[in-house]
Amino acid sequence: MNGYGRGFLSLPPVVKNLIMINVIMLLAQMVVGNTLGYNLNGLFGLYFPKSESFKPLQILTHMFMHAGFWHLFFNMYALFIFGQVLENVWGPKRFLTYYLVCGLGAALVHETVIAMEYNSLIKQLTPEQIKTVINDGAALLARNRGFTDTSMQELQLLLNTPTVGASGAVFGILLAFGVLFPNTQLMLLFPPIPVKAKYFVLAYGGIELYLAFTQPGSNIAHAAHLGGMLFGYILIRYWRKTTKTLY
Repeated sequence: MNGYGRGFLSLPPVVKNLIMINVIMLLAQMVVGNTLGYNLNGLFGLYFPKSESFKPLQILTHMFMHAGFWHLFFNMYALFIFGQVLENVWGPKRFLTYYLVCGLGAALVHETVIAMEYNSLIKQLTPEQIKTVINDGAALLARNRGFTDTSMQELQLLLNTPTVGASGAVFGILLAFGVLFPNTQLMLLFPPIPVKAKYFVLAYGGIELYLAFTQPGSNIAHAAHLGGMLFGYILIRYWRKTTKTLY
């Protein structure tokens, strides 16, 4: 665990570069938004494949975009604290592989949930209503306008709202830390009490699972967080079966 807690410059290369890329992309988003009035999240965020705004590259690029400063801060803080430990244990190549697998797995789970919602919505609408949402939904949403029909409005948001953030990959990192270092004591901020990493991860996962089922329409992609943890756990199990090392 060399380099733990010694500052940004001493971070291992993958964690350092991931943080830099995410910060640069948020700054670029702010500059472009303020000067040109264009939201880069609309280009690089992940849209549902049925949306006309969907581009295959978004499956990767959405992991480096964020909704704002605090969204970025909490993700990068977790990456800074826990990611450097994992990279020092695994090495850069394995850590980057794990990070990307968790992020892509999170996107897959999230899009699967969105697909279920999409299929449910289109059963409630006529072909004409669906066509109206596809043709006019994006333009209306850009003017902060929606449809009066609730199902049409939900479909409008589903097709025209991008998903952004590194949260899926970061939740995978939290899971990995809890699996590899289960008895490490973590000091919580609220409440300020120590808790073992394994209990912290279980509690976090449990909360996300609860919220995924009780708040399916939330702006927070709880299913993606769970997806990142799930794919992270599967990959760790695979590595343990195919390598001679504990990690």
